[in-house]
Amino acid sequence: MKVVFTTPRYGPEVMGGAETAARQLAEHLVAGFDWEVEVFSTCALDHLTWEDVVAPGDSELNGVVVHRFESVAGRADDFYGLDGRLRIAPSRASRREARRWVDLNGPVVPDLVRALAASDADVAVFYPYLHYPVVEGIGRAPMPAVLHPAAHDEPALYLPVFRGTYASADAICYHTAAERRLVQRVHGTGSRPQMVLGLGVDEATEGGRPGGEVLGTGERPYVVSVGRVDEHKGSSMLAAFFRTYKERHPGPLALALVGPVSAAIPEHPDIVVSGTVSEADKGDIVRDAQVSISPSALESFSLVVLEAWVLGVPVMVNATCAPTREHCEQSGGGLWFGGYREFEAALEHLLEDADLRHRLGARGRAYVDEHYAWPVIIERYAGFLDQVVARGKGPTSVL
Repeated sequence: MKVVFTTPRYGPEVMGGAETAARQLAEHLVAGFDWEVEVFSTCALDHLTWEDVVAPGDSELNGVVVHRFESVAGRADDFYGLDGRLRIAPSRASRREARRWVDLNGPVVPDLVRALAASDADVAVFYPYLHYPVVEGIGRAPMPAVLHPAAHDEPALYLPVFRGTYASADAICYHTAAERRLVQRVHGTGSRPQMVLGLGVDEATEGGRPGGEVLGTGERPYVVSVGRVDEHKGSSMLAAFFRTYKERHPGPLALALVGPVSAAIPEHPDIVVSGTVSEADKGDIVRDAQVSISPSALESFSLVVLEAWVLGVPVMVNATCAPTREHCEQSGGGLWFGGYREFEAALEHLLEDADLRHRLGARGRAYVDEHYAWPVIIERYAGFLDQVVARGKGPTSVL
């Protein structure tokens, strides 16, 4: 079996749920089934500028052949004005406006699309739905196409240009049941072959240092939020909630924001913004945290929630994020909050009860082991791709 993945960014340097998921699936298909796996991607690492920073051409990473193409355009300055206007009523945008949104969003990579159209792969996998390589490539793929939307309830999902993206998919693979319900409601994909797969979760990498030593906070207790420090990911809201919490609950507790920084977080003596850290340092930080907090309302799965459970750490998630709340409801491994008062009550409850933290963390770990261990995930996924290939290429429909 030969599989080709198309994704706008690729590599271990990329910290993004969809891109990380694509890379891990590709690598595990090679390791577990000895399949031939290729990736078509760009030379970009930054999801805001799409600047070409990696050399174009072919390379190999963990058994996966990676083809990188330079972009003719990254994200244009005009994108933000158009995005601000269309997000008010995205479903009412014209198809021309929506297509211009995709082009201005970037990265525009015609050479990638041409190479995909000439590929001899048995099946093509596209991840995620939002960007030019997927929008333009999925209808050009001569082989059966599997779309991993990585969708959440955001204005872009309702733009009419994406009706063609979903209609051109021969099969769809979701992270959670909540994501499937959302996409079926918006784009009517119920008749397509599809599955809820989730993502595989590795054992944590740890460096053996106390988390407080890594952060420079010493022996202070702390809570952690891992992921892109970004206003759209809820980081600014979490920092504001935490500042209010500390005004009402003085003490040594600190908040660590761990990940690449895209939002300016006001300086505060109890908030540490670490930036990007190594996997070993991340493991040490999360392991020793009292609670791991995912403030984002815009997730289709959230690996960081499950990675905390691997280390036995309980979580708190945004109640408006259906996938992460679904994880907590099904596992019993975390609590959720819909505003500051619920945030305060949940955090105070967890901090005051070490036995509760231990029980929630243990339930989360059991949930990961049962549903998201890599051998379970990759066996299901390979079987799904086999079925898609056997079914063949369906008629392309662009609405």
